[in-house]
Amino acid sequence: METREVTIPVVEGGLTADVIMPSDATGVVLFAHGSGSSRHSPRNVAVAHQLNARSLATVLVDLLTLDEDVLDARTAELRFDIGMLAERLAAIVDWMGEEPTLGRLPVGLFGASTGAAAALVAAATRPDRVAAVVSRGGRPDLAGNALSKVRAPTLLLVGGLDEEVIVLNEQARAELGEVAELRIVPGATHLFEEPGTLEQVADQAGTWFTTRLRTPHPA
Repeated sequence: METREVTIPVVEGGLTADVIMPSDATGVVLFAHGSGSSRHSPRNVAVAHQLNARSLATVLVDLLTLDEDVLDARTAELRFDIGMLAERLAAIVDWMGEEPTLGRLPVGLFGASTGAAAALVAAATRPDRVAAVVSRGGRPDLAGNALSKVRAPTLLLVGGLDEEVIVLNEQARAELGEVAELRIVPGATHLFEEPGTLEQVADQAGTWFTTRLRTPHPA
């Protein structure tokens, strides 16, 4: 298992990411964190480790630069800029395609909260590269018109106690059509803090990705 910190040159100054690469990796999952979070999100890190155990490489990235992060902490104006975040994710997907160790692997996107919307917009713009999407407690509704353009199989995971977000995900699933499946995790709130609920997310995400990222993408 190789772990390295990289700077992805998709914006001025680059975006910092943690790449974990199992020796037998069959796919790679790029994480899009939620509003106000970072690549160090303990929930996303926990899910990533479970994916690594299933022979999936993971890329956890800060979608804002250090200066932008300082600005956003004060104004919260960037964390909801879905268009900008989606453009960065798509650019990272392009970078991964050219990266020596990741380029041969099929790509999945894992989005949490607002990051799920950015992941879906990015998937819609890179249908030839993104093979699967998983949303955890996401706001896919914020992806807007891009939902009808998503071709990647998409799993929407929502906590059973997160009632408002369940409704928003039901609406988004209807827009996504037959590519999407909505699953409710019983007893979970928005952040999946209840015992065993995050483990269910990791297990279902792992199965979703491993069954859909099996065929290496041509380099």
